[in-house]
Amino acid sequence: MPRLLNCVVLVAFLLIPLNSSIAESQPNVVLIFIDDMGWEDFSCFGNRDATTEHIDRIAEEGIRFEQFYVNSPICSPSRAAITTGQYPQRWQINSYLASRALNKSRGVANWLDLDAPVLGNMLHKAGYATGHFGKWHLGGQRDVGEAPLITDYGFDKSLTNFEGLGPRVLALCDAHNGKPIKRHALGSDTLGRGTIEWVDRSLVTQSFTQAAIEFIRQSQRRDKPFYINLWPDDVHGPWYPPEARRGDGSKRELYLGVLETMDEQLGELFDVIQSDPQLKQNTLILICSDNGPEPGAGSAGPFRGHKTMLYEGGIRSPLIAWGPGLMDESVHGRVNQTSVFAAIDLVPSLLEITGTEPAKNVDFDGENLADVLLGQSDKSRQQPIYFRRPPDRDSFYGVEDLPDLAVRDGDWKLLCEYDGSQAELYDLKNDRGETKNVAAANPEIVNRLKKRVVEWQESMPSDNGENWKEESRKKKKKKKKP
Repeated sequence: MPRLLNCVVLVAFLLIPLNSSIAESQPNVVLIFIDDMGWEDFSCFGNRDATTEHIDRIAEEGIRFEQFYVNSPICSPSRAAITTGQYPQRWQINSYLASRALNKSRGVANWLDLDAPVLGNMLHKAGYATGHFGKWHLGGQRDVGEAPLITDYGFDKSLTNFEGLGPRVLALCDAHNGKPIKRHALGSDTLGRGTIEWVDRSLVTQSFTQAAIEFIRQSQRRDKPFYINLWPDDVHGPWYPPEARRGDGSKRELYLGVLETMDEQLGELFDVIQSDPQLKQNTLILICSDNGPEPGAGSAGPFRGHKTMLYEGGIRSPLIAWGPGLMDESVHGRVNQTSVFAAIDLVPSLLEITGTEPAKNVDFDGENLADVLLGQSDKSRQQPIYFRRPPDRDSFYGVEDLPDLAVRDGDWKLLCEYDGSQAELYDLKNDRGETKNVAAANPEIVNRLKKRVVEWQESMPSDNGENWKEESRKKKKKKKKP
């Protein structure tokens, strides 16, 4: 079994260098990345319409971070960022991966390049057992059947859904209304390259959780530390909770039913880790969302906007870090409202925590904030956080002209078009809901941030975002012609 942090290490934990104390123990890591969930959807983050008691229990022994960001308001690029520690635009993962024709028209890759610095691969080379269980969406979807398998990225084992290749679980959607049960696969069932099991959609997360639990037990038998991606997809629509949790059948009630069911199923994994003294002492669990919620389903709480948008509701995510044996007891149950950082920072931070050398010749956009994750510091990342909208999301959810770019620097948040025009500036310290545009009153700050975000944008590989709206209109107009 993975070696435990012994009493001497625990006492001296804050007194010796981080990489020295942690590298000796090779802590296990579980990254839970939830699809389309809002900042306020955990009850420990303010949800009063549903109870996530199992996740709340983890939060009570861990740290809640209130100023954590993902690096895109849509799934595939957000997943690329948390996987590589780099801005997803570097790898042409700029929007959700779809069919090859749609990917090409948006300037999006068909899959994540195998040369990308994948955290799972780096940990695998350092002796970790690595497993991915859940949504992938970094290649192998729709009609893209020749994408690399998940195991090609350094994972020993995988089980995914219709957004990846290899063994997968596909959903049977039962509305419990007497109508025929629907199959939800979006073409995955025609791609081959892995066994397929059809299960009720309300049990898909349980399939991933059970696979992760078995992987943990196998890793223990082999005396290997483990790294696990557990990426549930059922909180993303379509929503099919168990019949007893359908409520009145409205979108919101169905969503809440799925949310509570997911929490219950994740609780099985938490029980395994918390009830094993060795695992509890030497495992770090991270829980967050990949982007903001869909309107009418999840809730972003006090924040403006939804998924696909660069306003806070689309990119700010709840984050819970749990590791009783890795954290001083004084920080258990703490809420960190100060530290500003992002998903790209998790990769270099986890490499530090696990004592793992990064891949050679890799420049991360993320920064090492291991001490923040473990409750030893309230600092923030030093560099600004930059964002670019998905190329196909200039107008969405009723908004005709969404900002193309955004930057968070200290307490300031600026949004603008690709050329820096139409700048909006918000003081997030005093206006976290982005209700008052103070650009006119702060021209120097606007010019400084505008210059930085435009330079960042121009340094990244381009996509078809500038032309997407006009091209889409032309295609629609052409289709309407007799």
